[in-house]
Amino acid sequence: MANSGVFISFEGIDGAGKSTHIEGLAEAFRAQGRVVTLTREPGGTPLAEKLRAIVLNDTMDAMTEALLVFAARRDHLQQCIEPALARGEVVLCDRFTDATFAYQGYGRGFDRQVLSVLERWVQALPGLPEQALRQPDLTIWFDLNAELAARRLVGARHPDKFEAQPLEFFRRVVAGYAARAAEFPKRFARIDAAASREAVWQDVLDAVKSRGWLA
Repeated sequence: MANSGVFISFEGIDGAGKSTHIEGLAEAFRAQGRVVTLTREPGGTPLAEKLRAIVLNDTMDAMTEALLVFAARRDHLQQCIEPALARGEVVLCDRFTDATFAYQGYGRGFDRQVLSVLERWVQALPGLPEQALRQPDLTIWFDLNAELAARRLVGARHPDKFEAQPLEFFRRVVAGYAARAAEFPKRFARIDAAASREAVWQDVLDAVKSRGWLA
């Protein structure tokens, strides 16, 4: 796998603790001589970061939100993710399309069929059959119930418009992640994010090692 790009996404509701372990995994790959691109969604490019600020802070309807997220993703794929994978790097991304289905599709209640169309348009791989989409090779899902996540977020920082949503919103988001995991079981590795930090980190390492990407 030394010359092959690897794409790993980290998913979970706000407060699940996923961001804590991204840098640790990046260091584990670097220790084995891999070049790592650490990025996030929405964001990861100058244009996508501008769109991120709009999505996280401005009031808009669910369709506008989804269109902006996928516009940011398109630029992110073209300018960051695809070039890094072509160079054989490890791409670690804090959220990807599963988050859009969880937050906009389940949390906001936006039409998931429309999201699927946007997913096909934005993530189609040139020169391959229509159904071939750029998806993570592995999605590490930090599964945490909404109540515990809310307790972790209290006083952490000034919330953006998503973090300020009521508990029921996050229950729907959790259900959205569960639905995506059921739809793509080979891609998803579920992590019990309620466990200790050490146990969560070990589960993350085990998920990656099971794919043969770390010794």
